[in-house]
Amino acid sequence: MGEVYRARDSRLGRDVAVKIMRAGWSGDPSRLRRFEQEARAAATLNHPNILAVFDVGQQGECPYIVSELLHGESLRVRLRAGLLQVSKAIEYALQIVRGLAAAHDHGISHRDLKPENIFLTRDEQAKILDFGLAKLTILDPEAIARVSAGTTMELSTGQHTVLGTPGYMAPEQLRGAGSDTRSDLFSFGVVLYEMLSGHRPFGGKTTADAISEVLREDPPDLRTVRPEVPPMLERIVHHCLVKDPTARYQAARDVAFDLESLSALSSPPEVNVPAKKTRKFSLVSGVLLTTSLLLVGLLIARLRAPVVVPPRYRQLSFAHGIVGPARFAPDQRTVVYTSGRAGDVKELFSVTPDSLAPLNLGLKDADLAAISPMGEMLVIQKRRMLSYAAFYSATMVTVGVLARGPMTGAAPRPILEDVQDADWGPDNQIAAAHTANGRFRLEYPIGHTIYETDGYISDVRVSPKGGLVAFADHPVFGDNSGTVAVVDSAGRKHVLTPPQAGILGLSWDPAGKEIWFSGAESGIAAQLKSVSLTGHSRLLADAPGTLVISDVARDGTVLLRHESSRTITVASGPDHKEQDLTVTDWTLGIAISPDGRQTLLEEEGTGSHPGYDLYVRSTDGSPPVRVGEGVGEDLSPDGKWVLATRGQLFLIPVGPGVPRQITHDAIEHADARFLPGSKAVVFTGTEPGQKPRIYTQLIGADKPRAISPQGVKGMIPTADGKFVFGFSDAVSLYPINNLEAPRAVPGIRPDDSIVSVFSDGGSVLVQPKSDRLPVDILRVHLADGRREPFKKIGPQDPLGILSFPFVTFTPDGKYYVFSYNRTLSELYIVSGLQ
Repeated sequence: MGEVYRARDSRLGRDVAVKIMRAGWSGDPSRLRRFEQEARAAATLNHPNILAVFDVGQQGECPYIVSELLHGESLRVRLRAGLLQVSKAIEYALQIVRGLAAAHDHGISHRDLKPENIFLTRDEQAKILDFGLAKLTILDPEAIARVSAGTTMELSTGQHTVLGTPGYMAPEQLRGAGSDTRSDLFSFGVVLYEMLSGHRPFGGKTTADAISEVLREDPPDLRTVRPEVPPMLERIVHHCLVKDPTARYQAARDVAFDLESLSALSSPPEVNVPAKKTRKFSLVSGVLLTTSLLLVGLLIARLRAPVVVPPRYRQLSFAHGIVGPARFAPDQRTVVYTSGRAGDVKELFSVTPDSLAPLNLGLKDADLAAISPMGEMLVIQKRRMLSYAAFYSATMVTVGVLARGPMTGAAPRPILEDVQDADWGPDNQIAAAHTANGRFRLEYPIGHTIYETDGYISDVRVSPKGGLVAFADHPVFGDNSGTVAVVDSAGRKHVLTPPQAGILGLSWDPAGKEIWFSGAESGIAAQLKSVSLTGHSRLLADAPGTLVISDVARDGTVLLRHESSRTITVASGPDHKEQDLTVTDWTLGIAISPDGRQTLLEEEGTGSHPGYDLYVRSTDGSPPVRVGEGVGEDLSPDGKWVLATRGQLFLIPVGPGVPRQITHDAIEHADARFLPGSKAVVFTGTEPGQKPRIYTQLIGADKPRAISPQGVKGMIPTADGKFVFGFSDAVSLYPINNLEAPRAVPGIRPDDSIVSVFSDGGSVLVQPKSDRLPVDILRVHLADGRREPFKKIGPQDPLGILSFPFVTFTPDGKYYVFSYNRTLSELYIVSGLQ
């Protein structure tokens, strides 16, 4: 459906590939939708094993995609040249599955993986092509017999849609039962089998034969076809090709782990041993001589090798509490940092390695953001947590008043409101990330916007020469997952890292060639890493717990804090005893069943997948049951389904069954709930270039329907399911049927979080915004707006409590589940990191 041209990017002086739709096809809505789908899917991915997309646009009626220009050949062409060595097949397979893992982390399935869609560059790098693209549409079911088993097709039967290439499709795809990331792993298994054996595992002469084999037959044993294939590799292929998706590999990263383990254990492949015999004496002499020379060489190399000096850690803070942002002063020895003990307001302190007694600078309720070379500080005062869609506080997103002042502790002068982070540039200009009109902006200097996002921005750092601003780009508001990126003064942004499960700090190296950052690929235990401006990354330091970088001195000394952090979830069910339901170390309580017996938990901690794990657990403390992967949204009233987000919205069965995707659109989905009866959902959605609004969608319907204007967020339905509470500058009820005007809601404030709607429809429970423990839960009567105390909730020990992110009650107000974070930290300076 497309034509590809070689073109020249005159601005950056590079050759690129330009894909355009064939003439006359842009008027076909379905083809245009697929073309745009491919562009959106590829543009969200930044990985060395996925074709890089540089630009997307439309010239008149001609849509186009600009991507990197590749030199080499497809895997199909390589396979036609002859059988691959086993080691080379493993090398390609690892690259392919790493690319798949990156796509799956973004909630994107390929759906058409085959050798034609895998490109091998001249430097032996594998690139996956054509994400989200269906190349041929077949509307007549009988036409399937006329299609090659190697051709992409879409077969519409009126009830189901089959998308993919028959010889490479998973059984569930062929049955029209829907597909997910596990279907890609089946296709990957077919490709790997073909790389090792030279032919597909399901090689029927006709399409119908191929489909029948995929559905009913097991492929020939690989080691029968090729005996030198290692048994472990054969097991990996077999695990990919299991017909039941629940028994197949569940994640691409699991496949990559097994392939990496195999690669590490494998000996050099396919060495041809000469058949000619030598005399015993000559053989023994040769071995002894070779061994002696080897030992001498190793000894000389060891004597000449430089002595590796491990990094040196020196602790700077010793108070039992929380250490926040820290920076080196202009003398590069004095350290200024933010700290607060349990129950205290945060204050600024200074300390030197020679005298570890901290000096209080006399500035309260302030976070340090930066220190200029002249000794002037940027601080953020009166921080507050922003509400995440007005339903619970986003612990990672706090804003306050940016102010500047001297290190003497004198009162600073306010500059800008609603600031998350800021930094000085070498020209004494200020870079700041702050909210404006409901979105996050990065400005440098203040007033000049160079980047804007619906997510949020943190850890703003200007390069030593001032040409670039590095920052952590978090696409999901309230979640610290994201990427490290840089942007120049013209607004050209470059993503440098693969997606991280968490980014907790960053700083430039003294030369301005690398960015050192604290990132976690999964879980919460962040490592100290570096990434160059070309995207090359390496590990700097690792330790139990979390290492959070704060600053780097001119001599390379690093200022970091070591954190021990847990998010704990507690529930109270019918036995009225509070039970700790935490699975590992970062568990969020998402929902509780109406009878108070089951909870939906989202685990983001140690051992969790990058997309997070979902568990159902009884409030009596019984062992948790993992039901799937994704961001948890809601538990159906009958307890049979979990509503989750993985880019799109999915229904995940609590019992037997497979996940079911219920949205297929370009909307960013968040904050979803079942409507009463569980036949429809409501969510906050954001279309590209638009502000968020409330949508509702029948389960099984083609597309969602907006029920609010832009700038309104909401997901909590009324007890009768006829309205949804919408939050903007005011709180109103928006009708599901769109036939009535919105109604103002008395008594609920825009910064309240609704934690329950009573079954009688007459009142709701809200959690007012507060930084105090215990938390006051109020009952609001909807008729007159009267607010009255209902319950106090909170942990008994306030030490290290940073936030109170989420509370939810049953519709009768009897039972509840809540989560809170406890963090303890110490400050260190580290020398010798390279």
